[in-house]
Amino acid sequence: MLVKIRGAAVTGIDAIVVTVEVSVDNGASFAMVGLPDAAVKESCERVRSAIKESGYTMPRRAIVVNMAPADVRKEGAAYDLPIAVGILAGSGQLTLPADGTYMIMGELSLDGSLLPIRGALPMAIRARELGFKGMIVPVANAVEAAAVNRLDVYGAENLGQVVRFLAGTEAIEPTVVNTREEFARSENVFEDDFSDVCGQENVKRAFEVACAGGHNILLVGPPGSGKSMMAKRLPTIMPRLSLAEALETTKIHSVAGKLRRGTSLMASRPFRSPHHTISPVALVGGGTNPKPGEISLAHNGILFMDEFPEFNRSVLEVLRQPLEDRVITISRAKYSVDYPAGFMLVASMNPCPCGYYTHPTKACTCTPAAVQKYLGRISGPLLDRIDIQVEIQPVPFEQIANRQSGESSAAIRERVEAARAIQERRFASEPGVHCNARMNSRLIRQWVCLDAESTALLEAIMRKHDMSARAYDRILKVARTIADLDGSPDVLARHIREATSYRNLDRASWGTFM
Repeated sequence: MLVKIRGAAVTGIDAIVVTVEVSVDNGASFAMVGLPDAAVKESCERVRSAIKESGYTMPRRAIVVNMAPADVRKEGAAYDLPIAVGILAGSGQLTLPADGTYMIMGELSLDGSLLPIRGALPMAIRARELGFKGMIVPVANAVEAAAVNRLDVYGAENLGQVVRFLAGTEAIEPTVVNTREEFARSENVFEDDFSDVCGQENVKRAFEVACAGGHNILLVGPPGSGKSMMAKRLPTIMPRLSLAEALETTKIHSVAGKLRRGTSLMASRPFRSPHHTISPVALVGGGTNPKPGEISLAHNGILFMDEFPEFNRSVLEVLRQPLEDRVITISRAKYSVDYPAGFMLVASMNPCPCGYYTHPTKACTCTPAAVQKYLGRISGPLLDRIDIQVEIQPVPFEQIANRQSGESSAAIRERVEAARAIQERRFASEPGVHCNARMNSRLIRQWVCLDAESTALLEAIMRKHDMSARAYDRILKVARTIADLDGSPDVLARHIREATSYRNLDRASWGTFM
């Protein structure tokens, strides 16, 4: 007897339907075709044990399992459940309902219990698009999949429960999640706040500008100046996630298996902070079975790279293309997958190997050549892609002892969101452009028109510090953001002056600014 069960496979951050065809016929063999990987092939023993422990009989007959489309590689143990259901239906131990098709996915333990899977959210989205009656997943994935409205999601604990549900002898209540209500209730929950930061007003301003325009930022300062502490508070002033952004972000974390159990939608922007020993593959994604890397997990959020020069040179250089294109393509011989990488890069570094080149009280022990060599670990093209480069100094004791609270994150976020609202209206007709940092040359010419005074000022500064053409575009983008924060329709000389002050690490101007 031949039966067909609908499952799904994840490609990139989207899903395609996989039809699990199970044929039970005369003989005594077990064959699996359809480009399964090792984990899928091993499902034979898991399914055999799960069926037995659930009180059913593994048929001693010729079983052929085909997973179509056969030219798409099937990966992971999530096909255990549809294979087991297909075998039971093909051997006459289960009659499938005729009133609709369910998408069924889940990993089986040897005792028949269901274990969580990766990618439940994109699978549920695909099931709704194709008009499936419902979706059956492990109970651990039910809340995640139920974030997709207009689709009945049934969370099951074991194989026996799934069989009884399909046979109509046991009811499973569909999991219901009020997506908007859950999203509103869980957003904006932060433990840290910028009001805890003493002093550092110039750095706070740089962060405000960076968040308002989505600009990459690099902090340079001696140890103990507060670089990491302030960077970890950045999510508190980032614009709130929209529902569309939350859905896209949650899909990526679901595919990567990073979504916490019981989470429906991620309500806060991700903050990823990889260690400097990370490999290029772990950063950008890929591997034998491609998965999203840190830059994709930081999509719609922040990628914080502390001790920037300590990262391997090859790791830093692979950032160049994603910083420009905001997508990373993982190519293999027979296929390629695209992962979003629209993150805001926040990096920090010491100014020299000993860390005290710019310290106001401690003497630096490094030679000028050592300082330049240390900075040389970061290539010029990569530095050009960082819009804001700002110096940070330790807070004087008087300010620390004063313990006076600074401006709250909520107040800063209010200004940031007002500036972002201006940009959303400005780029409403430009697909994929939501903030100033994503402007291309055409949009820069259209929206950044300098008067004679501003042009002369920018020319003088660029000639003095021998800035590149890419730095020119970055300055104009940042100046446009500063003008938005100022509520000014035009970019004025004061905006240009502030924007150029955020190019501290342009190579020709390193000694001058320091």
